Amino acid sequence: MIELEGVPELIDPVMVAAFEGWNDAGDAASTAVAHLEREWKGEVFAALDAEDYYDFQVNRPTVWLDGGVRKITWPTTRLSVVRVGGEKPRDLVLVRGIEPSMRWRSFCNEILGFAHELGVEMVVILGALLGDTPHTRPVPVSGVTSDPDLARTMDLEETRYEGPTGIVGILQEACTHAGVPAVSLWAAVPHYVSQPPNPKATLALLNRLEDLIDLRIPLGELAEDARAWQVGVDQLAAEDSEVAEYVQTLEEARDTAELPEASGEAIAREFERYLRRRDGGPGPVPGSGPGHATDLGDSSYLRDTSSGRTRPPKAPRTEPGPDPTAGAEHGPAPEAGPDSATGSGPGAESGPGPGPASGSGPASGPEPGPGPGTGGEGGSPETPRD
Repeated sequence: MIELEGVPELIDPVMVAAFEGWNDAGDAASTAVAHLEREWKGEVFAALDAEDYYDFQVNRPTVWLDGGVRKITWPTTRLSVVRVGGEKPRDLVLVRGIEPSMRWRSFCNEILGFAHELGVEMVVILGALLGDTPHTRPVPVSGVTSDPDLARTMDLEETRYEGPTGIVGILQEACTHAGVPAVSLWAAVPHYVSQPPNPKATLALLNRLEDLIDLRIPLGELAEDARAWQVGVDQLAAEDSEVAEYVQTLEEARDTAELPEASGEAIAREFERYLRRRDGGPGPVPGSGPGHATDLGDSSYLRDTSSGRTRPPKAPRTEPGPDPTAGAEHGPAPEAGPDSATGSGPGAESGPGPGPASGSGPASGPEPGPGPGTGGEGGSPETPRD
């Protein structure tokens, strides 16, 4: 039974989720949700029981000292809520955690139980994958759904992916069966520079999320961090002639492929975003938010499991939701263990790329496979995977 005493009635809520691990190349997706929590002062109201979903030999708890008292932080997935003010206020339910080790169906059902009780209107799942994309160009972000109507109205791609998937794909399919509209946004991270963090990919995900849900997201120092990241990679590439030549090859291929896209529609989208950010008025005041996904922290939104009170059940939704099985998911999952970050996913050696390409998944479509980065994430995209 899901108890939500203390959580206020939400306004047009959208759930935004990201999971560390296989679906999170360069930690781009989980960092995006952490940014939203921090900038909008997210308040944690619930956490899933780590004992039910995690193998602690894969995702180990940590011990720390609090005023001389030893405490343990367990890996978990937590939910927080933020209210975005402005002319049209609305709420976001943020889900941030670690890809579970077991019981994925129960895991997704529990998250969807919260979504139902809170009246969530749409679920947006963020992911990042490794691909043959140059770091000098804008980060490609694919928006995918299995709902044809949603694809038409929100300028998304219908998923046609078949193959191994991660928790992003499973959660999107669970949304489909529950009748909850769902979208997956996938950022492609250069496989030759896959180590986290990747603020440029995080920024690209937030920009696309901003367009999708029509909210102005305060970016803080993220834009400057993205510029500094690119300058640093430029310097590293310049020191190795083979890397520089490979990057140039990727640039030429990308520019040739996107030449038809450098047209009025693409320019208009960027100009509209610029106008929104210039005229949208001041965003919410940034604040310090919760820390790592394993840290619950203190909050007035914590679930009271002793009250026995629940919200009145809402009528089940009947509108069709997207089908995540065909969405942008990752390639086969890496072997669990502390060194899984170096495991290679399908198509791991995508292209003659220099650098640490081991672990990068196929570069064709949004189904990321295991990649380098923490937790062995970052697979390759299928032409939109979940």
